[in-house]
Amino acid sequence: MKTAQDWCRLANEDDVPSPALLIFPDRVEENLRRMVAIAGGPERLRPHVKTHKLPQIVALELAHGITRFKAATIAESEMCAAAGAPDVLLAYPLVGPNVRRLVELVRKFPVTKFSALADNLASVAALNSAAAAGGVKLRVLLDLNVGMNRTGVAPGPAAEGIYRAIVHSPELEPGGLHAYDGHLHDTNRARIASDHHHAFAAVWALRDRLIAAQLPVPVIVAGGTPTFPLFADHPEVELSAGTTVLWDFGQSDTTPYVDLLHAAVLLTRVISRPTENRVCLDLGHKAVASEMPHPRVKLFGLEDATFVMHSEEHLVVETPRANEFPVGTVIYGLPRHVCPTVALHSEVIVVRQGRAVERWPVTARARRISL
Repeated sequence: MKTAQDWCRLANEDDVPSPALLIFPDRVEENLRRMVAIAGGPERLRPHVKTHKLPQIVALELAHGITRFKAATIAESEMCAAAGAPDVLLAYPLVGPNVRRLVELVRKFPVTKFSALADNLASVAALNSAAAAGGVKLRVLLDLNVGMNRTGVAPGPAAEGIYRAIVHSPELEPGGLHAYDGHLHDTNRARIASDHHHAFAAVWALRDRLIAAQLPVPVIVAGGTPTFPLFADHPEVELSAGTTVLWDFGQSDTTPYVDLLHAAVLLTRVISRPTENRVCLDLGHKAVASEMPHPRVKLFGLEDATFVMHSEEHLVVETPRANEFPVGTVIYGLPRHVCPTVALHSEVIVVRQGRAVERWPVTARARRISL
């Protein structure tokens, strides 16, 4: 009898120590094909690499015609450039030494076009000063707050003033606008489309005012995983979804209208059965992201289990079927949030044709690669 996990079960699972994160490149490539189709072409995509942090996946994206990438750290940006990415947006506020590190990155990888964000005048001045000191030009996008209230400036008069400062800074090149709408998610596509329309009305209005003032707005980078299909009518927008590459059960549950494949799976083993109805797995906080509520992993074959304890190295679940899972049993599961789960693993196990065949170091989980 086939079960839900048959597609990810390894023929050589005895060769893989647990806990482990498995990556299925054939499924990654199918997701890339679907992303390109949804976007309307690879030139519309700027996928966020924080999801996977792997140069091998950057190479797959390049092979599918994707040339623009989005990153959250200097290390992720360096990883992209070293993998041959022509265009990288570092979409995270740069403060302290990170401003200088970006300039060093620009100098080290002159073939790659790097961009940064700013949402205040002090950051614009700091980027301009660092660029001048380093003898480089920096492309800077204005970061807009469309309701998430995490970073960015509201797309109003203050935003226009900051963008003018970018335009008139001698060492900066105006890159356009950036707006991340990570607060928008709904299982109903019509409702999220309505929320998306209201959130971005002020962005389009700001763009129109800037263009009317003869200020260049080369591009708008926008959209998270739930909303990236909703920008089809805005060809000037580069779509920056990232989770789409690997997918996770959090996204498949909350974004059912996006049809993608799970391409990252956790492999864990039963290490103890402390009571007649409890099973303990080697899948602690260090192996699966724990910032989300339980279930933090959807365990194949244990869908009815109750999660009762989660600590650094252990995950304890209760099930009346505990006796069906002797010590040593291999169990597969989907993480709720794959991006921080990847960051917990120093390497991933690559699966081809049902077998674990190689290991990829998770290069950009590091805070520093060389700079």
